[in-house]
Amino acid sequence: MSNLSSLLAYRRDAFLRAFVMVSIALGVLVFPAVGQEIPDELLEDEHVREEFGVNKFTTPSIKRIFEDLQKLRPLPYDELKRTMPEATPTDRTHLAITVGLLLADGFFAVEAEQFFDLEPVGRSLLKHATSLGSGTRISSHMKSMLEKGALSDWDELKNELSRTQKDVEKEMVLIRDVDAANLVSLGGWLRAFEIGTAASVGTYYDPAKASTLARPDIVEYFVLNLETLEPRIQENEMVKEIRAALLDIQKRTTLPDQEILSEAEVRELRNIVEDLVDMAYGSKRLIEMTDAGKTAEEPGDAPTTTKPAATGGVISGEVPE
Repeated sequence: MSNLSSLLAYRRDAFLRAFVMVSIALGVLVFPAVGQEIPDELLEDEHVREEFGVNKFTTPSIKRIFEDLQKLRPLPYDELKRTMPEATPTDRTHLAITVGLLLADGFFAVEAEQFFDLEPVGRSLLKHATSLGSGTRISSHMKSMLEKGALSDWDELKNELSRTQKDVEKEMVLIRDVDAANLVSLGGWLRAFEIGTAASVGTYYDPAKASTLARPDIVEYFVLNLETLEPRIQENEMVKEIRAALLDIQKRTTLPDQEILSEAEVRELRNIVEDLVDMAYGSKRLIEMTDAGKTAEEPGDAPTTTKPAATGGVISGEVPE
């Protein structure tokens, strides 16, 4: 078994074992009464968070994901903007993925400096996070984001969104639902990957941008993570469809050294991930993108076949080697 597989397989057993250990150390019941809170200082302790299965490996930061998208600017914001979900999913698995998508949309709006879109995203995020059981801490984040947005403090807005994701994780620790925290990060990655593929084949196909998309190790991480979910969640139709699509993406992004994804291959990836986001959001993009993109080279130039120097993928770092 690979180190990555071992880490993911260990996560669930470690969660249950650690809960007993921490509860004894605190002198509380192994299963605290409903409403009893774990102190914030304990929730912030990285060792405890790791034992509970919530760490930088199991829940990649959506902020870190979007830092990679800075390499793909300009981002096609208008073409990728979506209407907010009208209904709140009753299925908890679907709900957690949607929270991740909404967090990603918040980062997307900030990355594109679209202040006026933050309020509807924030309202929808609060509604969905409340249904998930993580709305207690989020309303103050929404107020802070609007204040910082009015001042065009984009860097601090990203930090605020990052703190929002972390507080969602805290609430998931409180109710012992690590699976939900991991599905939130999966939703964030799906939206980011959709944006990344679109940015690589916007008006022009850009080989340098396309070179950042081939990260089969990242896709493998999420595939393996899905396999650690509770069996009933693994049987969820949306999860099964996402897993099948991720396996397809992993295969398509596994390339020989020095090769990059072609324009046609990037467009195929874009279609796959857009279908997943459509399914989870329940809505399509406001503007349909066509497949009639142009290439970045002058007419007559030979296609680029050598992989350009790249500094990361659409989600880089925070994933074990």
